[in-house]
Amino acid sequence: MAIGGAKLVGDGTVSEPAGQVRDDRAAVAVAGLLSFVAMFDMNVVTVALPRIAEGFGADPRSVQWVVLAYAIPAVALLLPAGRWLDRVAVRPALLTAVGVFAAANLMAVVAWSLPVLVGLRALQGVGGAVLMVLMPVLAIAAVAPQRRGRAMAVPATAGPIGGVLGPAVGGPMIEMVGWRVAFVPAVLVSLLAVVLVRRSRIPAGRFTGPDGPGLADAALLITGLGLACAVATGVLTGPAVVATAVAVAVAALATWASRPGARSVAAALLPRGAAPAVAVALLAGAFAAASYLVAVGVQAGGSGPAAAGLALLAFPLGMVVAGPAAGQLADRYSPRAVAIAGVVLAAVGFALLAVLPDAESWNPVDVAWRVALAGLGTGLYGGPTQVLVLAGAAQDRMATAGAGVQCARALGFAVGPAAAALAWNTEGTVLATRPALIVAALTAAGAALVLIPYRDRPTTEEDP
Repeated sequence: MAIGGAKLVGDGTVSEPAGQVRDDRAAVAVAGLLSFVAMFDMNVVTVALPRIAEGFGADPRSVQWVVLAYAIPAVALLLPAGRWLDRVAVRPALLTAVGVFAAANLMAVVAWSLPVLVGLRALQGVGGAVLMVLMPVLAIAAVAPQRRGRAMAVPATAGPIGGVLGPAVGGPMIEMVGWRVAFVPAVLVSLLAVVLVRRSRIPAGRFTGPDGPGLADAALLITGLGLACAVATGVLTGPAVVATAVAVAVAALATWASRPGARSVAAALLPRGAAPAVAVALLAGAFAAASYLVAVGVQAGGSGPAAAGLALLAFPLGMVVAGPAAGQLADRYSPRAVAIAGVVLAAVGFALLAVLPDAESWNPVDVAWRVALAGLGTGLYGGPTQVLVLAGAAQDRMATAGAGVQCARALGFAVGPAAAALAWNTEGTVLATRPALIVAALTAAGAALVLIPYRDRPTTEEDP
């Protein structure tokens, strides 16, 4: 993939045509905006759920589909979107995805019923999947070799900022104006992204839609993941219904795994991108588990949800501080070294949480600085790890490789809280927080062990 005349080559460097060493800063800014709006949109809508339920007179089980309807296509379509983006012109695909995302958010402002809002959220998820795949690819392919780490730090830092501002800014807006305002910022940021795309050197061309096999892959993945979510959240009940749904979900996912699309993902990640992708999944799982345990542990100690939220806020703030430094260090030394240092620091943060006394006596301040340390580590590892994954992919499979690492992260976020739930007993009280946090720390340390044997690939002019 080439942007602004630059091509990513095997070790993560960017080769430039003779006489041209021009960074496409507009493309990097677009990557940052997309990362920001994706995290902002996800978090602000979560804050708006009680008001949405009140506005439509819906029960909590129904209103949770406002979140799930976005999450299912946003995750399920990552891999098909990656394969599609490897074969088409970037600019028209990007503008189409931004347009779909913005239009669905704009229509959500005037949604007249909960089913309509859920449908629009699903449409947002379709556009969001494409945008999430493009974020790292746009950043790394737009700059000269000595600035690729700093370029990747832009979306890696902008995402946590969006996650912080979602509840911090969206909460008061929703309180004053109502839940519909939650969808307005995404429209405005999307319009700014369109302006920057038109000023960038992102390759243009004719729009080409997904092909038949790609659409079939998408349908299989959405079916499998959608039914799995319906069972997990209790939407489908009754032994026969649940058993049928599980069987169909397994069959859909198994069918996808046997198709060329799945083999293409494996080819994009193996052998070079597999280790960084596994590290991403491990640390995402450790973070998700620790966040879950901190949220319930702080409240078990007598503090309210607000105190738990402020303690967890230290994590993205740590990432915001470390993200730019990670880019500078990766450019000066190596992405692998910075990624390993970040993973080790995150593991130390989780381990320090594990040495706290029983959760019933947790103090939010004692928890927050440990969470911030883990956030600093995650901020150090995020951008450099994505550089390693994309550097290991061939030119015609970069988007697929990027989709693979996004899926690895999503898998970690899904498994982490489920594993952390084992820290609860049948009466609903915290039973084994310390062992669960030790497991989280060991899981993060496992990410470092995966990366240590990884070796950079020698620089070449171009991937085959």
